[in-house]
Amino acid sequence: SIDEHKEAEVQVRYENHASTGRRRSTIIKKKVEYAWNETTMSQSLRRMQYAVRGEVVMRAESLRAEGREIIFTNVGNPHAVKQKPITYYRQVLALCDLPAECGVDHPSVEQMFPKDVIAKAKEYKAAIGGGGTGSYSHSQGIKGFRDHVANFIEERDGHPAFAGDIFLTNGASTGIQNVLLSLMSGNNDAVMIPIPQYPIYSALIALMGGRQVGYALDESAGWAVTKSELEKSLADAKAKGFTVKALALINPGNPTGQVLDREPLEAICRFCSENGIVLLADEVYQRNIYAPNKKFISAKKLACETEGCEDLQLVSFHSTSKGLIGECGRRGGYMELHHIDPYVQAQLYKLVSSGLCSGIAGQVMMSLMVNPPKPGDESYDQFAAEEKAIFDSLVRRSKSLVAGLNKIDGVTCETAEGATYAFPSIIIPEGAIAEAKERNQTPDTLYAISLLEETGICVVPASGFGQKKGRVGFRTTFLPPEDELDRAIDGFGSHHKNFCDRYA
Repeated sequence: SIDEHKEAEVQVRYENHASTGRRRSTIIKKKVEYAWNETTMSQSLRRMQYAVRGEVVMRAESLRAEGREIIFTNVGNPHAVKQKPITYYRQVLALCDLPAECGVDHPSVEQMFPKDVIAKAKEYKAAIGGGGTGSYSHSQGIKGFRDHVANFIEERDGHPAFAGDIFLTNGASTGIQNVLLSLMSGNNDAVMIPIPQYPIYSALIALMGGRQVGYALDESAGWAVTKSELEKSLADAKAKGFTVKALALINPGNPTGQVLDREPLEAICRFCSENGIVLLADEVYQRNIYAPNKKFISAKKLACETEGCEDLQLVSFHSTSKGLIGECGRRGGYMELHHIDPYVQAQLYKLVSSGLCSGIAGQVMMSLMVNPPKPGDESYDQFAAEEKAIFDSLVRRSKSLVAGLNKIDGVTCETAEGATYAFPSIIIPEGAIAEAKERNQTPDTLYAISLLEETGICVVPASGFGQKKGRVGFRTTFLPPEDELDRAIDGFGSHHKNFCDRYA
């Protein structure tokens, strides 16, 4: 069903958005009857919600346009919050973009770029072909770059990977969208998603007219997933007449930040294999692991090593937007298909080819991310130092944010073992819950807007990710610079006290 109140606000927020710009419709004086309108448009699109860029964020951008200083902790967009780009990646991309006579073949190029960067750019320009970065590529992505991804997966997992099973994508999100589009064939087709989840899943499922089946993560056990919960969710879906086609696994977790150990991962893989469910492994934060007792284990590795998973159908996703590279605007990503019907894979290629190809800059960045400089290369020491500085700072920020939140009376937050988020639970007075109900808002939306207007901190209400009934909370990143994050931690504390006093 459509939430008429939420849906009605979409136009108002869009038209009032500081960055929308002038529109022709604002100068038309007479009333216009549009054939493509509220009732004739896609009703699935009306039902779709995407909290990460929703009401609170639009309000934040309006306040910034008015001159307010805003600390954006709502989205994992590292460079937008002052993380410096890694030099090596930008140097190679610059030389790939430049005409040869201005770049790799310029007489003074070695005075401007390290020798290994020049050599890598020449290699990449040859792989791209004579049309350069401004031309289309093979729809699945440049073959040489897919070879780099396959080599990366083999070295990571110790099992074969094949360039023909790799699709380079515009970020992980486009790959997820294309796979879901290929899976969903009827209104009762369903996808199991973790609750809480990253809202691209709920948004795309709604857009495609499918059914969302949640499996709850246990906050009291560090956001654990259990076989019994998976089986219960599947049984409930079948009882409603739904056909579960796929299960989304987010590891490390977004928004929850947990890193799954081998045992729960094996349980998920076996569950999907036993029930003929396609496993969608969202692994974009695999470099973002901060807990010393944790390590990333890919679903592909377990699919190859776990008894009972021989027939597991798996699609794994990775991205240049996260990790330590943080190149969100390049829109680089890949998906690997494992044990997928060749007919379906060919049809998926047909779908991808309708969009011609993913962006070449993103393809270059994806290849570079999995094929960085090696010890002994001229650029290696600087590259390693830049990565270490980013990682060490993320470790400090993850600890300081969670510790700061847990010091606030009425706020509890699980350890951020990985990814770039904290997902605290908050206790607020009944008066605030009543006020939110009167405004037709969720309590955490009321809280997030209050936080924004009082402190300039922009977070995402936890209700946008799904949560246990009665829980109130929000998601915040720890990506802003350490001095800004320290100010935000102080702001979280002062605002929470003021908010609770106001509604006591």
